[in-house]
Order: sequence, then structure tokens, then C-alpha cells
Amino acid sequence: MSSLLTSRQAEELHKALIAYLNSTGYTQSAQTIRDELNIPESSFDAATAKRYEGLLEKKWTSVVRLQKKIMDLEAKAVTLQNELDNATPTSLAARKNHDPATWLPRAPARHTLQSHRQPITSVAFHPLFSSLASGSEDCTIKIWDYELGELERTLKSHTKAVLDVDFGGPRGNTLLASCSSDLTIKLWDPADEYKNIRTLPGHDHSVSCVRFIPSGAAGAPLSGNLLASASRDKTIRIWDVTTGYCLRTFRGHGEWVRSLSATFDGRWLLSTSSDQTGRMWDLSQPDSNALKQTFMAHEHVVECCAFAPPSTYANLSSLAGLKKPPPASSSAEYLATGGRDKLIKIFSTNGICVKTLTGHDNWIRSLVFHPGGKYLLSCSDDKTIRCWDLSQEGKCVRVIEAADHFVSCLRWAPSIYKEAVADSGGGLANGTLTNGAKKDEGVKEQIRCLVACGSVDLNVRVFSA
Repeated sequence: MSSLLTSRQAEELHKALIAYLNSTGYTQSAQTIRDELNIPESSFDAATAKRYEGLLEKKWTSVVRLQKKIMDLEAKAVTLQNELDNATPTSLAARKNHDPATWLPRAPARHTLQSHRQPITSVAFHPLFSSLASGSEDCTIKIWDYELGELERTLKSHTKAVLDVDFGGPRGNTLLASCSSDLTIKLWDPADEYKNIRTLPGHDHSVSCVRFIPSGAAGAPLSGNLLASASRDKTIRIWDVTTGYCLRTFRGHGEWVRSLSATFDGRWLLSTSSDQTGRMWDLSQPDSNALKQTFMAHEHVVECCAFAPPSTYANLSSLAGLKKPPPASSSAEYLATGGRDKLIKIFSTNGICVKTLTGHDNWIRSLVFHPGGKYLLSCSDDKTIRCWDLSQEGKCVRVIEAADHFVSCLRWAPSIYKEAVADSGGGLANGTLTNGAKKDEGVKEQIRCLVACGSVDLNVRVFSA
């Protein structure tokens, strides 16, 4: 039989064997091996024997240790191979380069923020600073620094559960709005230590959602000053945040109005309700003529909605069977709704349901379109966040075990828009547009790889690249 060892390795092994037998008292066996291998006393004296003592045990234990390491690495390789097999080429690229256009959150969260004493109902990112607001059934709003993962302050003024929070308002003067089961909406000024600057009464029941309407809306003088609210009193109200006046009231839903979403230009507003419908309102029209479309495809309460940004049009138009996507200047072409029937419906704004996404095992609580246009994210009472690939006909490409209880809310940090502006020296300087300011040609969108969710397990979680 041909030896696996070289002559030098074989010699080392023989000497180690003899040293081992001598050290353990088997001198006769050691002498027999020496005689058979013809190892003279001169080449294996007492000093050499001492050097080889313990070598065999050391080699033996290191082999066992390496075997265990090999088995661990093999198991890890199998896990990674499974991940590779289930990943799409774009998600691989995103992981490799953190390309913001295709980045998706993955567990574990970067920060788990704990301080609330009751379930969390809503989260919202400040458009400029590293602040995150969370609303809770404990009647408080908490402001967090999401980069450090620390609590900055607690806002107390509501007397019942806080149901929603949102940042927005006039350009250069960001406000925080909150609404509650105490029938009020409150406005807070982040620039003045989050002082409660205004309370808006008017709804006759719990106020379930507040959303700032981005600037560019019809009625130019009020651009950026408008806030929409939805209530259990079946109405939607539009407020002027600078005066606190209710400017308009939309009636049409037959039940509790659950959620709102506005287009980036502030012209259209989408609402969903316990009456199992979604409704689209044209804010440029008088109240009597504002209702433009009703979406009926759900068989239970419609919990949440989101307008699709223009970046999604290429993927959604092919999903709808169109050869050419609509122009990016159009703000309302597609939208998504999620309901207690565990379904996500994607509609074109003419009322036709172009796709139904199935996979969640419980009520769907919130929907967010990826700013890059390729994905739709959803969170649910099944404790997960799911990522749906719109370029693959809405295939679910990632499931994130996001919490230990129902996931109640989900937000993607707003993009930062940069434009070149002339400085005083006549050159070009970097300017920043935020708060949903109008996106013209030559304005560069900087997508932030930052997602937050809140849960009934009392935790706010932040996922980032």
C-alpha cells in the first residue's frame, strides 16, 4: 500500500509514537517499534524523545477541533447556498453594493427601541434630521435618534391612544402632526423643542390617520400648509396648519375612515375605510365633485393604502398589460390597498384591480412602495414584513420576521432631493429640497436605506443598510 505521508512525515510520526509509548510507560512496545524501524539510539536520544513527547496528543486533538470547524462551515455554506438560491440577481447586487435602488431591509433590526408601555400604532421619519417619532396607545409620542438608537424626548398632551403621527408642513418649517382617540389633532414644532403649538378639534370620533399634503397642491398659496385627517366619524378633513382652520370636509365613506395617502404633487388623496372600499379624491375640485374613483375588491375592512410613485410605473404598467408606461410627470396612475382579508390589491386609478398579492397569514396593516420603484413592502399581524418584487409579477422575494407580536406600522424614510443652486459667487452650490418639494428635472433623488416598524410587542425597530 502506497503511503500517504512523505518519508520525513513518516519519520516524524514514528518518533512521536515512540515518545508517546515511552511517556505512558509502554517501554517494551516502544523498543519493539524502534527495532522494527531500525531507529538507532544516536538519532533518538533522551533530549529528542522529550521534544516529541505530547506531539501525538496535540495533533490528535487539533484534528478533532478542525473536524468540528469543517462541519460548522459546511452547515453555514448550506444556509448561504439556500439564501443564494432564493435570492434574485438584483437583491444580490443590493447586498453586495448596498445599491439604494434595490436595497431591502433584512433581520435583525439595527436598533430595537424600547420605552413605550402600550402597543405602538405609528412611526414617522423627520425629513431632514435623524429623528423618528412613534405614537402609542400609552397616549404618548416618543422622539428617537435612530442613528444612536436613543430616546430623545416624550411628548405628552393627548388624553387617549395616539393613533397616527406624520412629519411635514411648509417648506423650511417642518411640523409633527399627531391624532388620537381623544378626537383631536395636535401640531408640534420640532424647532422649538417639540412644543405643542396648536390643537385642532372638529372630528366627532377617533381620528385614525393624519397626513401632510405635499406642496404643489392646487390652491398654490396654501402649498405645504395642508394636513388631511381621517376619522371614525366617516369624514376626511383638510386643515390649514398655519391658522388651524378646517378648510374642507369630504363625506362619502359609509364607515370608519382608516388611512390616507397623498400624491407627491399634493393633487390627489386616497382613503380607505371599514366600508371595504378605497376612494380617490381630487383636491383641485370643489367638495361636491372631489370624489373621482371608488375601489371595490376587498371583502373586509381596508386597513391601509399607498399611491405608487412614478419610479414604479415601468413595472406596474407591464403588470397591467400595457406596452408603454405612463409619463413620470403623472402623479396618480397606480395604488395599492391592504385589508383584513389578508390581501394586497394593486389598482390602476381607473378602478381596475391589476394584481392581487397573497401570502400574509393575518390582517395587513401598512404598505410602502420602495422609492427605487421595484418593490412593495407590507407589514401584517402575522409578525412579518414582506417584500414583493413588482418586476416579477409581484412575487414575494423576502419575508422578514420583524417582531414578537403584530406589526402595526411601517415607514420608509423620505428621500432627500438635491439640486444645483447658484451661490452668491455666481457658481453652483448644493441645495437641498425636502418635505415633498416639487421634483423638477435636474433634481437628484437620494434614496435613504432606512425603514422603521412598530409592533404590539411595544418595540420600534429600525432597519438600515
